[in-house]
Amino acid sequence: MQLLDHVSIGVPDLDAARPFYDSTMKALGATKVYDRSNALGYGERCTSADTKSTCLSVYLDPGRIDVNKRHWCFKAVSREQVDAFFTAGLAAGGRSDGEPGLRPHYHGDYYAAFLFDPAGNRVEAVCHTASN
Repeated sequence: MQLLDHVSIGVPDLDAARPFYDSTMKALGATKVYDRSNALGYGERCTSADTKSTCLSVYLDPGRIDVNKRHWCFKAVSREQVDAFFTAGLAAGGRSDGEPGLRPHYHGDYYAAFLFDPAGNRVEAVCHTASN
């Protein structure tokens, strides 16, 4: 079961967020589906013929982003995608909050990387399968 249909992340500067999300979502294989003056979209929205898709919206929100425990985690199909997500995010203005690696306290094959986007949102990419 896929629990999330879509998620939205607010940023105060869409121009600063665009390179970060363009590169990290591309590294995870997510297609950019829209680029508007007030929002960016990645993935695919569900339809009556496709109920399993998911979509990420990054929208303009002038509100302040405080330090909190909230974060967004994206699935990766391989550990290499997690590595690419991390590298792309750093190159596009993100800050590390945890380099790619195993997190065995979650489970033995939990391989993840954590970043802060340019606005301070905490994002993660995770692969749940063993290395090939």
